[in-house]
Amino acid sequence: MGEAKRRAAAKSPWTGHTKDFLAQELRKAGLDEMAKKAETGYYHDFLSPLDTPCIQLAADLAVINTPAAQALRRRHLNGEFDASKEESDEWAKSADGREAFNRLVSGR
Repeated sequence: MGEAKRRAAAKSPWTGHTKDFLAQELRKAGLDEMAKKAETGYYHDFLSPLDTPCIQLAADLAVINTPAAQALRRRHLNGEFDASKEESDEWAKSADGREAFNRLVSGR
């Protein structure tokens, strides 16, 4: 975990799923459509149907030219909305996670 993310995690009282934290922050910024996507895991490291949800979130926020959206983009780029260690561990134990690890090991 990077230093900026460590600092953000230490300051954040949020204890729920990071997709819900992102959705909450998007809603606070008036970005309700993006918040609805975030609630489904669209921008989440392990839940998204996208190959690069991190890049998509940054791109979606970049085209919204408001101070609130740009502030959220900076927070995102600093890792504040990245999946937690617990979410990573949960994914690793899932069928998708095990399949990904097996592919890596087998070279397929």
